[in-house]
Amino acid sequence: MNRTGLYIALTLFTVIGLTFGFYPELDLKLAALFYDPASQSFPIKTHEVAMFARDAAMWICWAFVLPSIVALITKLIWPNRKLLISGNTIAFLLITITLAAGILTNLTFKSHWSRPRPVMVSEFSGPWQFKAWWDPTGECGRNCSFFSGESATAFWTLAPAALTPPAWRPIAYAGALAFGALTSVLRMAFGGHFFTDVTIAGLVTFLVIWLVHGWIFRWPATRKTDAEVDATLTRFAWPGYRWRRKWRGRDVGPVPNATETTRLDVR
Repeated sequence: MNRTGLYIALTLFTVIGLTFGFYPELDLKLAALFYDPASQSFPIKTHEVAMFARDAAMWICWAFVLPSIVALITKLIWPNRKLLISGNTIAFLLITITLAAGILTNLTFKSHWSRPRPVMVSEFSGPWQFKAWWDPTGECGRNCSFFSGESATAFWTLAPAALTPPAWRPIAYAGALAFGALTSVLRMAFGGHFFTDVTIAGLVTFLVIWLVHGWIFRWPATRKTDAEVDATLTRFAWPGYRWRRKWRGRDVGPVPNATETTRLDVR
């Protein structure tokens, strides 16, 4: 997660944004590669293997984040125990997937940027007018095309790739990019998204990961140790834990200080 990657992402964003901004018909031409005029549909969307691959891609992504979810829930229920995995890892993975695949896509752009999906536009036998990626004035009311949530989720695998050992990191990055690209092509083949929807989703996701990685791991002003993250979660969850223990007849006392947190009874 160095500045080279940031410069590449910003350059791609500029080139793709300007090119498809001035020539939005390129989006239609790329989408047409997957469209069958005879049946007036995107035929691969009914293919069982393709449908399974779409679901499997999301299962893979959530498999990467599931250990962090389990570790966080365990800590919130039993704050007297140490985190099962690194606190910074939990924060990095959960914050990035929440922002990239949740807030910025489904709760922000897809809900308010009314660009119709390929299957919805008149060029592909749909009822609505095509709109360029930068134009939010389409007729789609909800769950719209810009930008792709599934592509953002697939490209989010760059986050766990960033945590691999340095010797393996280039391979992990390449694998994450390939996974994101293949998932994005599949979304285009289904008629669910245009090229700009999936590429901008990937670029936005990378920028989110780059910024959060810097905030958690690289920048001294905001960097915290795993022990500090663990202690913060302990303080947050302790009142509820103490209430539950008091209700069962055993008061565990006030929240321990940072030093005591490292010596908590794990029973």
